[in-house]
Amino acid sequence: MTETLTIARVGGQGDGIAETPAGPVFAPLTLPGETVRGVVREGRLENVEILTPSPERIAPVSPNYGDCGGCSLQHWASEPYLEWKREQVRFALARHGIDIEVEPTVASPPASRRRLGLHARRGPDGRALLGFKARKSWRLVPVTACPVADPRLVAAFPALAKIAEPFLEHPKSAPTLHVTWTLDGLDIDVTGVERRSGGLSRDAQMRAIEAAAEADVARLSLTGETLVMARQPRVAFGPAVVPLPAGGFLQAVPEAEQAMVERAVAAVKGSKKIADLFCGAGAFTFPLATVAPVLAADASAPGIEALKAGLKTAKGIKTIEAQARDLFRRPLAPYDLRGCDAIVMDPPRAGAIEQTGQLAGTKAERIVYVSCNPTTFARDARVLIDAGFRLETVTPIDQFLWSAHVELVSVFRR
Repeated sequence: MTETLTIARVGGQGDGIAETPAGPVFAPLTLPGETVRGVVREGRLENVEILTPSPERIAPVSPNYGDCGGCSLQHWASEPYLEWKREQVRFALARHGIDIEVEPTVASPPASRRRLGLHARRGPDGRALLGFKARKSWRLVPVTACPVADPRLVAAFPALAKIAEPFLEHPKSAPTLHVTWTLDGLDIDVTGVERRSGGLSRDAQMRAIEAAAEADVARLSLTGETLVMARQPRVAFGPAVVPLPAGGFLQAVPEAEQAMVERAVAAVKGSKKIADLFCGAGAFTFPLATVAPVLAADASAPGIEALKAGLKTAKGIKTIEAQARDLFRRPLAPYDLRGCDAIVMDPPRAGAIEQTGQLAGTKAERIVYVSCNPTTFARDARVLIDAGFRLETVTPIDQFLWSAHVELVSVFRR
């Protein structure tokens, strides 16, 4: 049955929400105040028709808008879109009784993503197609352009399709090419290759290696295991140049990373010793080491080895002590953090509840908490506040442009 509804707000996943007597109805690609029409099925509006568009609606820039699942908010004008992300952080904090004036969202520019996850499938002609998943679906949307990606990645799409071809050897394989633009060119790590039947054959590996060589790829790896490396892919972290581990973590947008790093460094000025927890390969570690000696810890042994290798390139920094340690199973205790008067944390989406619980017993005066999940951040922030810290600032970071995803950097003071 067709229904006409009015969108009240945009929910946390980026869908418009209409309130009805039967409960909320989620309508994709809609904006607050719009009158829409469609068929309601299981709380979702399908075949959505915009009857009265919002004055905040703008023309999308992607040819795949509406089908590709990557940019669910590309139709929203910049100012209200960024304000909505700010509100998502405020709502998450309010659910834990935290009332603070959240700062304006820091925007990321288009054409700035240096990392993409491209899915590969066979097309009708048997050749590899690359693209992103459709909204709420496993279906592949082939792409030849992407307005959020670094143009150098987009230019490589044809070559990447050739590289993907051998990884489709097994009919059950659903490879994803995790592609990163580095100082040394393309770094590609492939996941999703069927392994139970023996994994990728030697012949397929050789064809992938030949395609990578033809495209002048710096490195090609399979689930973190290097297949071929013409050049060691490197990235710059402050004063250091660091070898990126195969399949290792890296912030997706350099401008977003810089915004976070600048705020972290400013917050710890004057510190005598800094702990950088969940440090990865050192995105925060090296800039922090321009201020004071740093104790860096992360569960990723390859990340820590990369950080140590980067030490050889860094000039004018204080001492860095780096250790591989699972901070979920073995969080650093107050004794381990002795002498640290500032702590920086950048945990994964699960947050850092185990490590956060240890911080009350430290002598730290300042804590910088960087988060990619406002929900788990708000939970951990409540723990810190109850332990005697005051949340001074929260700044949302729009690293993933036109998506519902929001990150943040915050500063606590004892």
